Amino acid sequence: MKLATIRLADRTAAVRVESNSLVELGLPDVGAVLAAPGGLAAAATADGPRLSISGADFAPLVPRPSKVVCVGLNYQKHIKEMGRDLPEHPTLFCKFSDTLIGAHDDIRRPVETEQFDWEAELAVVIGRQVRRADAAAAEAAIAGFTVLNDVTCRDWQFRTREWLQGKNWDSTTPVGPFLVTSDEVGGPRPALDIRCEVNGQVMQQDNTGDLLFDPVDLVRYVSTMIRLNPGDVIATGTPGGVGHARTPQVFLQPGDVVVTEIEGLGRLENRVVAEGAA
Repeated sequence: MKLATIRLADRTAAVRVESNSLVELGLPDVGAVLAAPGGLAAAATADGPRLSISGADFAPLVPRPSKVVCVGLNYQKHIKEMGRDLPEHPTLFCKFSDTLIGAHDDIRRPVETEQFDWEAELAVVIGRQVRRADAAAAEAAIAGFTVLNDVTCRDWQFRTREWLQGKNWDSTTPVGPFLVTSDEVGGPRPALDIRCEVNGQVMQQDNTGDLLFDPVDLVRYVSTMIRLNPGDVIATGTPGGVGHARTPQVFLQPGDVVVTEIEGLGRLENRVVAEGAA
């Protein structure tokens, strides 16, 4: 099953994707669907008005998650090519929901940065509340997966040892377009091709099977310290090929088009604009 959140004239709506049609589910967004009685099971059978998927205006998949937890340094080949040892524990930071934008929305490049970088990521979407999960509970808590790009201001990220200030700029993080349930992508530990293009040039290309800490590991680890709620998002980290690590370095400029795609999950296509531009 695929779900999405779309914008209509006066509201947002959660929808189920059926071929080229979208079925309204009677709730404002995917987060509300997951939190509602019955959750995914109810969404699978709900009926409502039908819309064409053509020209759909995708909002952030979950517009206001209670938390977005992000993981750094999580692709094994990328860690090794950087000459680092594999970490014993996940490197975690968080994003605020104000960073999130839709699958085709403009990415707002802040005037304060000169090092605006891309990070294609597999994102886990939580389907039920869970705390101190074991492996079975962690698997059951995963509603499915989506696509995210953790666009980062590198010059701000590396001002200190903590990364939060580089990762939390308004309207910079596209996520969506779909929540795809685990059964459609090989289960809770999917091995999917992931890639990022900038202006048609492939910058990142890998497979999510190379994750050091897989989605189940991450749900177990994060839920140990804090409860995860329906609609929460875990961004699992990015593979090699970011602009900061290139020689010479390459960063995003107004007018650039960033395409982020994961096999079986969908595609983000976002134009970079100067913050404040029309």
